[in-house]
Amino acid sequence: MASPPAGTVGSRVTHPDIGDGRAAGAGATRLVVGIGELAVSNRPGDVIVTHALGSCVAVCLWDPTAGVAGLLHFLLPDSRINPQRAADQPAAFADTGIPLLFQTAYAYGLHKNRCIVRLVGGAEIATSGATFDIGKRNVLSAKNLLWRNGVLISAEAVGGRAARTVNLFVANGRLVVSSGADRTEEL
Repeated sequence: MASPPAGTVGSRVTHPDIGDGRAAGAGATRLVVGIGELAVSNRPGDVIVTHALGSCVAVCLWDPTAGVAGLLHFLLPDSRINPQRAADQPAAFADTGIPLLFQTAYAYGLHKNRCIVRLVGGAEIATSGATFDIGKRNVLSAKNLLWRNGVLISAEAVGGRAARTVNLFVANGRLVVSSGADRTEEL
């Protein structure tokens, strides 16, 4: 069975080629995932990227045997707060987006028992002093949902006060997380 084409599932589909080769090497494709979107790919030259994760959380998957990677950038923990938006944009919520991410990745050949799962984001960025702990609630929601489905998290870069950018390399599962000009880590 042929794999579906790599791409972004959510409110839009994009396959922008990067011309300068800086992020992924010459001829590579950057799949940019916005808020409430996800991307899954089995093309080794692809890099799945999401920018400015604040209280949002990125759920990052990689199956080393199948060579499949996926990334979900969800906004809120629970779709019950806005059922219409959940119907229109299921990737915006943890409880609807995480199952959609896995279902999409299964179509590419990912197996849950081989899957390496990492979480990034969940910061508390609010500057007004009023906080609803959205970042913390997002992280807890993702962990709870994954745990209830028998999925273990292998690494995380969550919490804090800084926004993060994530680059997930399909070829080797390398996950590079940056927050600011001087702070980069690999998970």
